[in-house]
Amino acid sequence: MKLEVSTPTAIPVREDDLVSVRAEDASGSFGIWPGHTDFITVLSVSVLSWRRQDGSESHCAVRGGVLTMRRGERIAVATQEAVPGEDLARLEHDVLERLRAADEQARDARIHARRLHVAALEQLLRYARPGGLPAGPGRLAPRVGEADGGG
Repeated sequence: MKLEVSTPTAIPVREDDLVSVRAEDASGSFGIWPGHTDFITVLSVSVLSWRRQDGSESHCAVRGGVLTMRRGERIAVATQEAVPGEDLARLEHDVLERLRAADEQARDARIHARRLHVAALEQLLRYARPGGLPAGPGRLAPRVGEADGGG
């Protein structure tokens, strides 16, 4: 099998001749072997692990992402951030903690941006209602008919 892990700016992992890959999604940990049926899943913030034909193993912490399996031999992972490494304990502890924190910050930023968007829309709706424009210098533009003194 072949494995490729990509981020928006790099391809930190490109491996051939793998005998197994282990990943994790919302349903839990799962394994993939040569000939596995095609599928797609959304990964959790987790450590991806793989075993080569010579028995050696490697790992890569991923900040979530999407895993696809094609033709029983090609595994592709697209993720925001990936940290390859040989020290599984370090990846599981230090790196995953940092990736989870980054994921939480990104989620909080999206929530904040949505709240700002809603507040802006509410403000626009207030201005669009009859009598909704403030008097004085904060006023954006005169209403139709006001510029010529009409009512």
